Amino acid sequence: MSRTTGTPATVSAAPGTPVTPTADAPAPYRWRWTALAALLAAEAMNLLDATIVQVAAPVIHTDLGGASATIPWFSASYTLVFALGLLTGARLGDIHGRKRVFRAGVIAFAAASLACAFAPTAAVLIVLRALQGAAAAAIIPQTFGLIRAMFTGAELSKALGMIGPVMGLSAVAGPALGGVLTHADVLGASWRAVFLVNLPLAAAVLAAAPKLREDRAPVRPRLDPAGTALAMLGTALLVCPLATGRPGPAAWATAAAGAVVLTVFVAQQRRTARRGKAPLIEPALLRGRSFPAALTTSTLFFAVMNGVMIAVVLHLELGLGDGPFTAGLSLLPWSTGLAVASWAAGSRLVPRYGARVMHVGLVTFAVGLAAAALAYRAAAPGAYPTALPFALALAGLGSGLFTPPFFTTALEAVGPQETGSAAGLLNAVQQLGGTLGVAVIGGIYLDTTGGPRTAAGHALGAAAVLLAATAAAAGVMTARRTRPAVAADEAGEADEADGEAGEAGEEAG
Repeated sequence: MSRTTGTPATVSAAPGTPVTPTADAPAPYRWRWTALAALLAAEAMNLLDATIVQVAAPVIHTDLGGASATIPWFSASYTLVFALGLLTGARLGDIHGRKRVFRAGVIAFAAASLACAFAPTAAVLIVLRALQGAAAAAIIPQTFGLIRAMFTGAELSKALGMIGPVMGLSAVAGPALGGVLTHADVLGASWRAVFLVNLPLAAAVLAAAPKLREDRAPVRPRLDPAGTALAMLGTALLVCPLATGRPGPAAWATAAAGAVVLTVFVAQQRRTARRGKAPLIEPALLRGRSFPAALTTSTLFFAVMNGVMIAVVLHLELGLGDGPFTAGLSLLPWSTGLAVASWAAGSRLVPRYGARVMHVGLVTFAVGLAAAALAYRAAAPGAYPTALPFALALAGLGSGLFTPPFFTTALEAVGPQETGSAAGLLNAVQQLGGTLGVAVIGGIYLDTTGGPRTAAGHALGAAAVLLAATAAAAGVMTARRTRPAVAADEAGEADEADGEAGEAGEEAG
């Protein structure tokens, strides 16, 4: 079935008889926006679940027990499986229909959320969080395809433009909502409420889901089981050993083995493409240096962002004993700064200044990290660092300035036939980077001796090193491409004009 829709078809019917659209006709206008609301609610539900648990994680550990090293994995198990399943989830939508896979994913997500709320042990909760991540990987890749199936022209731009504000609102609400729900302890639910809140959201999405228009790829691709297995194995071998805080020789050897497996995965993808079969990713994306540098930049940046967030939560709740409500409110300036700067960058700054905005964002984020380190150093032992919210607001502004120009720059050199694979791969490494950051930086905090302030300093130091590596990768990514798109287009037109003038001169000669 085609993804594109035209104007609503005229269907003849007897007077007074409800008109039902045919399988190939677009839904009525009111249905399209109802369906869009369901898609946006599903996006918000999954984004909330990725951040809301971070604030509740120390309380979960206190209730369920277990080693302190399990705390980062309440979030990391979700994002890791989410990252690994995104590409396969997109392929399942192409094959079986995006509406069908979307609804199945929402049902599975709701069931996993209910199970998480009644998890008896930390180990069981980590497994259930992984199942939640798998369900999210079936939901999120279907969103863009379903929107394209229901909207065209100006309506399509308007519909896609609503995703950004929803993501910003979710980023603002996630940590604060996690703190409020856990602190409120409604009906004695405590941390379990952060999972139960998904149930009414999922019910609302499923109630509106019948209004979605089914959509699938015109030519059904096939799954790539070998590529999927290699990608999952290599990533797991690479990520899991590094989550021990201070990995030893065995952990580094396992991580090296993971890098080897991922190298084999790249070779397997190229061989699959040469044989005329459908690889999991487009091998052409890995040629050259720009897009591989973009993948590295995304992995490192989101590792820093998520890692700093979990370190702040651990310090406030475990180190200072301030509780989830204080932690959630402390992160609110970060989320607000991210939402405001992201809007300003996308609507005003990037069209005028291009990829330069991304580098400004990295510098702003670095200033925020330095300010956070100074806030911890200036605070008395055991006292709340009063300057921390201002430092986190700077870090949030840096994050918001970075994100829109990063994705714009990363995708501008990608061919139309590679856009879907490129977007899926960028989303996957974003989640993978978040997993690494939570596990590694959170692990460093938990593994550091010498008091909470020392642990926070070590965690922020590790984040600073990763941010420097991010800046280096971003430099490779944007080499010779820092001008705004408009300026680049004008330069291209000028070069074309010069070429035509030269050809005219040669003909005249």
